[in-house]
Amino acid sequence: MRQYSRFLLASLLLIGAKASADDKSAEALLQLMQKAVQQQNFELSMVKARQGRLEPIRITHGVIDGKEVAHMSYLDGKAIEYLQRGDEFTFFENSHEPYTLKHARFPGIWSTLVKMSLPRVLQSYDLVLAGRSRVAGLVAQVVRLVPKESSKYGFVLWLDEQSHLLLRVDMVEREGTLVEQVLGVDLALLNAPSPWLVTLYQGQLPAALALEDAYQAPQQQLNWHLTWLPEGFKVLSQDRHQLVTTNVPVDYMMLSDGVVDLSVYVSRNDDKQAVRQQLIRQGATSLVSYVNDAGIEITVVGEVPADTAKQIAESVQPRKEG
Repeated sequence: MRQYSRFLLASLLLIGAKASADDKSAEALLQLMQKAVQQQNFELSMVKARQGRLEPIRITHGVIDGKEVAHMSYLDGKAIEYLQRGDEFTFFENSHEPYTLKHARFPGIWSTLVKMSLPRVLQSYDLVLAGRSRVAGLVAQVVRLVPKESSKYGFVLWLDEQSHLLLRVDMVEREGTLVEQVLGVDLALLNAPSPWLVTLYQGQLPAALALEDAYQAPQQQLNWHLTWLPEGFKVLSQDRHQLVTTNVPVDYMMLSDGVVDLSVYVSRNDDKQAVRQQLIRQGATSLVSYVNDAGIEITVVGEVPADTAKQIAESVQPRKEG
């Protein structure tokens, strides 16, 4: 009888939600989502799933002294944490000392979607309302971001009907096959910021650097360019520097379409290296390394299909002088 009552209640919630959601466009729902993330106090526990690997994540958010304060942590394995205080983001990772950047963002697709520029994203994605479902026991409105060309993944978003917070994200191939998922398992809405979040807000942290000051080299004109990119991608930065792990000098370019970031590395190939092409895929992230006929190695890394990463690598051409 109790199970029947719970099913009945869920059905009534879905029916009641229909009237309130049908008069909102997909774009309006995403605007409400972004506003909700900025203004509400909450704690959201999620699981990131890719290729059978599960990574539990917790995000705690609050508004303190009129500023957004948020903390994200990975709950298994090595201690990895991130803290936002207004427009400053501090990164706590095992590979190096903590550092703070201005106007950055937390890593991961959840954080990208809640901060994305909708006008820019709409240039290369169509928004589609896809009904209702339940996530973490809550009624959710489903919105799809459908790429206007097949060279990119699509996204399916589940938004809590009441709070409008983003509860779940699926990254899917063109035919609908799931490649990566961030699934909310528990959402707690808070009347006030968490006390320990207030403590983090008041703590001493590394001095903040502007993003442009954090680059190892100033923005530079490279001797090559890309002759093909998927719809909507633009160059965010480019420079020459040495890889931290190998000290090998590389040309570097970062690209983005407002949702997905791509990194392109170009360097002289090691003659002792026998592999002319390599593909590594982990969930939605593809790494393609390609050596062209001129002996130049091009590596493309990002959340795009492998065929797309390969096509970008093959499009690298020398820049014509003059």
